[in-house]
This record gives sequence, structure tokens and C-alpha cells, in this order.
Amino acid sequence: MIEFWNEPWFWPAVGVIIGLPVLLLVLTEVHSALDRRGNRAARIILLLRNYVAPVGALLLLLNQAAYADIDLTWTQVTATIFGFLIILVLLNGLNFVLFVTAKQGTWRSKVPSIFVDIVRIILIVVCLAVLFSVVWSADVGGLFAALGVGSIVIGLSLQNAVGSVVSGLLLLFEQPFQLGDWLQVGDLRGRIVEVNWRAVHIKNPNGVYVLPTASLAESTFLNISRSDSPFEASLVVKFATDDAPQDVIDVCTAVAADLPAVVPGEGASVKPIEKGKYEVDIPVRSPADNWSTQKAFRTRLWYAARRADLHLDGDLTDNYNTPERTKETLRRFAPALYLSAEDVEAIAPQLRLERYGAGEVVQRPLAVPDGMRYVVSGTASISTPVESGGDVTFALIDRDDVVGLTALTRQGVAARITATSDLAVLFVPTAVLDQLVKTRPRLARDIGIEMDNRQARAREALRSAGVEDPGSTSLMA
Repeated sequence: MIEFWNEPWFWPAVGVIIGLPVLLLVLTEVHSALDRRGNRAARIILLLRNYVAPVGALLLLLNQAAYADIDLTWTQVTATIFGFLIILVLLNGLNFVLFVTAKQGTWRSKVPSIFVDIVRIILIVVCLAVLFSVVWSADVGGLFAALGVGSIVIGLSLQNAVGSVVSGLLLLFEQPFQLGDWLQVGDLRGRIVEVNWRAVHIKNPNGVYVLPTASLAESTFLNISRSDSPFEASLVVKFATDDAPQDVIDVCTAVAADLPAVVPGEGASVKPIEKGKYEVDIPVRSPADNWSTQKAFRTRLWYAARRADLHLDGDLTDNYNTPERTKETLRRFAPALYLSAEDVEAIAPQLRLERYGAGEVVQRPLAVPDGMRYVVSGTASISTPVESGGDVTFALIDRDDVVGLTALTRQGVAARITATSDLAVLFVPTAVLDQLVKTRPRLARDIGIEMDNRQARAREALRSAGVEDPGSTSLMA
């Protein structure tokens, strides 16, 4: 009796029957663990489990064809498929080790994807040639010779075109820019929205420009995003030549300081040019803030220039702050100020109407108000800065409300008053208030009551926000 376990096919069969399920189970667990972590190596393990392991087991069984009536051609076909799968696993593993896990800034992370694809194709061709030579005993020497001669001929005939492409690819390899960076190429400035081996797509307000990488490689460009200094939003504004230059510079600087995208601690640069023109450079966080910053600056400058009696764009008229409208508005607030009809006629010339654009700061923290402002129209918010950063809003100002209550006490408070819409106010200077409270004690009492009310609202807002009460009445009046 022949002992079957001594047969040559026995142990390979046992290895397939027992080893294959165990191997599939192990690969399944490894794949699940990697997939939960989002590791891209899970795809390689999946390829091993679903294809390489089963085909390898089949090849192992078919190799026993010498001991069974099996056509050897099927063994060669299976060996070819198995070899191709091994090539895929090795190439994917090499790509994962070299490029997928590459850290930002290393040479591996800078290799353009087209370089990787070209090398992958070359390796596949070479590996397949070796595979067919080993499995099918094919003569591949002539193929490599033909490919070498063909490459030389093609390279010589297309050297100019290929040279420009290679220059572009080398530029991508160097990676002087990335997606999201801002480039200055000649007169073109924009943000990079797409980069491939053929072209770079740059977007600006006029549209998307497509620049060949070869042309970029042969030209000079500026990567604005990699500058050590803040990006500057530059624009030119014009005032009347009669406006004092220092007054214009002060107003422009103050308006720029309150813009949301301005770099903290960096002031705007305002330089007179010619005939009432001024160049304004505003440091902003990113070139992406350029257009929005210019828009906000021009909008707010219109309001600020009129409040400062300056003439933006040479406009010498202000049809809003007129004696007739000021007197009419004062009559509306006369009961709150305890004014008679005669008082309105006497006081109106000392007052003025002011307007603020949405987002403008009406009163800055720790600044002593220069007077009280009665809201004619629009809305504003009162907020208190906190140590943890940001502001806590504790009051909303609406029509007929008043701001600048501490003007009489000459007290600087930490409250910030910001217009939340177009805001129109009647400005009563401190000198006028001093005269009024001397003869109208009830006005001083009303101001004191409103200060206490806002103090209470500020404390309640801080408690609701989980901020410790600083205990100082000068911080939240």
C-alpha cells in the first residue's frame, strides 16, 4: 500500500487547504484594522487577499501537473497572471513607501505625479518582459533594442517640444508654488486653483488664466504667499487739493486700522502722490483679502471723510449735514435734552449730523467720548473685550438710543460701539453737554440712570458668557 502522505503533491495540497484560509483570515483582519485608520495601505492588503493569495494557491496546485493529467499551458497562464499581480503589489507598495507616506517638504513629496506615472509604466514594461522571458521563454532582447532605437529617434525629432515639457516638469518637481498660493506673473496676479503637468490655472476677478508650465519655467514670477512680510492691498484715493494732507493721512490710517482683514500691529501706509491723490497700502493677512479690503476701505472712507469735513473725490458738498436737517433732528430729541423751542434755535448750530457705515467703529475701547450721539436711524452694538479674546456683546443700540454716556465724566471705558448697519446720529459735543447739565439737573440724572442700566447689562452678559466680572465700573459703562 502506497503511503499517500509521501506523494509529492500531498504537502503542497495540505499547505493550500490549511494555509490559504489562515492567510485569508489574517489578511482580512489586517485590512480591517488599516481601513478603520484610513490607511491607504489597506488597498494593497485587499489586493493580496482577493487576488494574489487565491491565484498563488492555484498556481501551487497546478505545478503538480507533472503528477497529473493537466495541460502545462494552464500552468503558464496562471503563472503569468500571478506574476502580473505580484508586479502590481510591488509597485503599489513601492509607491506607498516612497510617496504616499512622504512628509511635507521632502524631495519625495515634491515629485510630480507624471514622473511617478512614467517610471511606473517603464517598470511595468520591464517586469512584464522579464515575466514573459521566464514563464514563456520569450526572446525580449530584440524588443528592448527596438525600444531604445525608437526612443532615440523620437527624442531627436521632438527635442524642442519635449524640452519645454521637461522644463515644466522640473518646475513642478521644484514646487515653488502650491494650490492656493498667489502668483504675480507680469501684470497678472491671482490664486492658483489647479496645477498639472501641462499648465497652471490662475484665478483672479477677471476669470481663470491657463499658463503652460513650460512658459512659467522660462519666465520670472513672484510667489506672493511665500513672502515674509504681509501682503499689501494697494489703492489710490483722491481728495480735494484744499484738504490738509495730514488730515487726509490720519483719516485714511484710522479707517484702515478697523478693517477686518488687517494684520494686527501693522499700520497702513498713506503717501501723497500728486494733485490731491494718495497711495494707500494696507497690510492684510492674505492676497485673498485684497479685493474685499479695498471695497470695505473705499466704502468706509466715504463716511469718515464726510465726518472729518474732507472732500473725497473732490466732492465739496454734503447734502446730509445741513443746518435745516440738524435743527429738525434736534427738535425730535428736544424732550430727551429738556430743550425748549428757543433752546433748539440757539443750540442747533453747535451740533452736527454724522453717518457711519456698517462695520465702522463709533467708539473705541478706552477712548474718552468727545460727546453724546443720539441715534437718528440704523443700529449699533455695544461689546466688551475679554481677556480670553473676542468681545462680549451686551447691548444693541437702535433708533432714539444714545451712546457716549461717559462724555460728561471724561471717563474712558472698554466698551466698543460698532455700527451694524448704516448709522445716522446727532452729535452733541461735550462742551454743549456741560452747559446743558448745569441748568438741567434732570438730564444728568437720566444719563446716570442709563449708565447704571448698561453697567448691569454688561455684568449680566459677562456672567452668561462665563467671564469673571472684573469689578471695575469703568470697564463696562
